[in-house]
Amino acid sequence: MVSGRNSTPELNVYMKISVITVSYNSAKTIADTLNSVAVQTYPNVEHIVVDGASTDETLALVRNHRNPNIRLVSEPDKGIYDAMNKGLAMASGEVVGFLNSDDFYADSLVLEKIAIAFQDESVQASYADLVYVSADNSRVVRYWKSKPFASGDFAKGWCPAHPTFYVRKSVIERLGLFDQSYKMGVDVEFMMRYLECGLVRSIYIPHVLVRMRTGGASNQSWKNILLQNQEILVALRKNGVSFSVVRFVVTKAFSRLWQFAAGRLKQY
Repeated sequence: MVSGRNSTPELNVYMKISVITVSYNSAKTIADTLNSVAVQTYPNVEHIVVDGASTDETLALVRNHRNPNIRLVSEPDKGIYDAMNKGLAMASGEVVGFLNSDDFYADSLVLEKIAIAFQDESVQASYADLVYVSADNSRVVRYWKSKPFASGDFAKGWCPAHPTFYVRKSVIERLGLFDQSYKMGVDVEFMMRYLECGLVRSIYIPHVLVRMRTGGASNQSWKNILLQNQEILVALRKNGVSFSVVRFVVTKAFSRLWQFAAGRLKQY
């Protein structure tokens, strides 16, 4: 595990971190995303914004932002994971992760904590905790607390919060991009493929690193939630992970109930 600390001269800043933000008509929220990257204490950061040809003020906000390390591409795409794959192809950093255009880092030390985790060259991926917040960031709705990974966790309905998941670019080149044959379970399958099947050595950072606004596509309706879980079960089978449907449903349901309860009680 990694503990938080203030910026230190011993930290190796030669490792570049690529942060990828996918956007489409995100003018209402993307300024918070851009600012939260710009204020990070870790200096060696590449921020890639992959925009789907927005028609609102998104592009103007990105182009006029004070951060000189933003790389912007704006063109039509085939959906969020097509855009994410474009970002992965563009990334030049040794370590790569995502920050959605309606999310933002919890504080200015987030990328420093991630850099510290990857100073151990045997670490290939890291992830942390996340909180869902209301649209105006006035309250915590759900607390997604993670844990160190153990083989078989995905069969129990567990997975890390994808916006906190960072991985070495060399591992992405070995294990592949997002599988767009899925619709709602794409990020879960991606992390499952890396942790369960690729046996990637990961480290859990026990801190809230991302504040995520509610309203993501996979949680917008019961239909989407059902489709996502059906796809995760398909992914488990495809990736050769043994599972019980009953155990998966029950343990995942209890986990989500705890997350909502923890969010309301602010137990973090």
